[in-house]
Amino acid sequence: MALSGTGTRRMSSLRHSLATVAMVGVVLYVLIDVVLQFLPPHYSPISDAESNLAVGPYGWIMNVNFLGRALFCIAAVAAIALAYRALLPPRRDGVLGVGLGLFLVGGASSAVLAFFPTDVSAAHASTLETSTTVGAIHLAVATAGFVSALIAILVLTIWLRVNRFLPQALPWAVAFAALTLTGLLAVVAASIWAPGVVGLAERLALVGILGWTWCVSAGIRRLA
Repeated sequence: MALSGTGTRRMSSLRHSLATVAMVGVVLYVLIDVVLQFLPPHYSPISDAESNLAVGPYGWIMNVNFLGRALFCIAAVAAIALAYRALLPPRRDGVLGVGLGLFLVGGASSAVLAFFPTDVSAAHASTLETSTTVGAIHLAVATAGFVSALIAILVLTIWLRVNRFLPQALPWAVAFAALTLTGLLAVVAASIWAPGVVGLAERLALVGILGWTWCVSAGIRRLA
């Protein structure tokens, strides 16, 4: 059933607003991460995992940040779905559904992390080892979230390319997808051979995920 002119304008406005929320959310997430790096207990962005920021006197701020990441992921997924509905022929698209579903899993995983703090050793070592049940849950959820986000980004980037959707954002989406993959492979390698740089490797993957979300949302905002 075709939407009326008023309905179309409302959907366009909603799509624009959701994309804006996703973009602002990404920026705020990064800013909060950066600020927390300068606060006690002064974790290293090179050796310490991002999750360590949620352990300490200001850990509650990072937990709020985790919840915010879940919210802007939902906003990004909704914006993509609305853009698809508006610009492509109406049909069931299994590939898009899988990609968006996995992206939601990645966002939901971030929210779960807020309730299960990671284990931090006295030396702040990031060896991806756990010493408590809560820490083990955190590591399992974080791993599932990163893997889900990676697969989602790869699937959705391929979908964008095949459907010639958001062509202006596509080169950036490809670049950030490649960075996400590189970062997660680096996390695996660092955890085995160079645990002192696990934090840096993880942040490369995060830049990929956040950058992909921002550029695709920006592409959606540019739509008429």
